[in-house]
Amino acid sequence: MGMVSKIEIKQGDITQERVDAIVNAANPTLLGGGGVDGAIHRAAGPELLAACKKLNGCPTGEAKITLGYQLPAKYVIHTPGPVWHGGQRQEAHLLQNSYANSLTLAAEKHCQTIAFPSISTGVYGYPLAQAAPIALKTTSHFLATASSIKNVRFICFDVKTLAAYQQAAQQLGIS
Repeated sequence: MGMVSKIEIKQGDITQERVDAIVNAANPTLLGGGGVDGAIHRAAGPELLAACKKLNGCPTGEAKITLGYQLPAKYVIHTPGPVWHGGQRQEAHLLQNSYANSLTLAAEKHCQTIAFPSISTGVYGYPLAQAAPIALKTTSHFLATASSIKNVRFICFDVKTLAAYQQAAQQLGIS
């Protein structure tokens, strides 16, 4: 595909990633929560919550940006992914939007490196086998046109998530 941009998949802790932006799988209030959202808020410090309070929430599939504060990342991009209701409520479209809108925001801020968690596959219940291909496909399409972004990392929280992303990448021919 002639892509200079690289997609990486690895297991780890997204709060430790030294990148221009990390993506937070937020909830629509943007006021913190469990899972990756809670972990990012804890690692970033109270300034992150204060900044998020000024954003007045965020609709599902949209994205908003703050500084990273005490994180190694310069920015945090907050996107609420869809809650899984069986697939009949635009979930795939909304999940695609979460990735695309986060990438667009990162590119607007001239970010070169960005790290994503697996959006919506935790407490929101999105099946991994369906979420991983959407994440990878949306990202690789975006990277084919985006100028600034050079590297996108998918930081998988556990072995099960890692395996799903690796398998999806293989099936899509993304290395």
